[in-house]
Amino acid sequence: MFRSIDKNAVAEIIEKKSKFIANVYPANNKDEAENILKQIRQRYHDAKHNSYAYIVENIEKCSDDGEPSGTAGAPLLDILKNNNLNNVIIVVTRYFGGILLGTGGLVRAYTEAAKKALESTKIIEKEYGIRYWIEISYSNLKEIQYICKQLKIEIVNLEYKENVIVTLESNKLKKERLENSKINIIEKGITSKEIIIKV
Repeated sequence: MFRSIDKNAVAEIIEKKSKFIANVYPANNKDEAENILKQIRQRYHDAKHNSYAYIVENIEKCSDDGEPSGTAGAPLLDILKNNNLNNVIIVVTRYFGGILLGTGGLVRAYTEAAKKALESTKIIEKEYGIRYWIEISYSNLKEIQYICKQLKIEIVNLEYKENVIVTLESNKLKKERLENSKINIIEKGITSKEIIIKV
């Protein structure tokens, strides 16, 4: 179980005519974090700096993106660490306003923008879970629904074809309980992939 955010958010501050735009996003893996960073760089392609920090699957990375060393990326990373956040990326874009802020001023501005963006989202508990698919006959649908209700496993989709494809999300422990409970009614087996779910 870990702390993350429920949705992306944006906040903006002005400091001595420089504009700081902070974007925070949940990111489930490093590739997703890097893709978010790429999109933000494209969105603000005319900005001088897109400083960032992320902690994703306990991997830490940050960059000052041309700002003086330690004035942008490291303070953003500290915000993530101080809030015990994981699977989150913060990118703060700066449009230079012509007035130098100094190292202390830059740290304060980047920190303030990032904190303001985090305040616009919600910190939640998440855990590693599983999304899986069960193919069953129509006659067994009610039984699967009953089992899922008893085990507090969420049915996120039902697809009606020749058989019913049931999409479920749960933690790994509940998946094992499902497989061990009424495995005889599962006619085509279970396929699954690991995901991250809200607690």
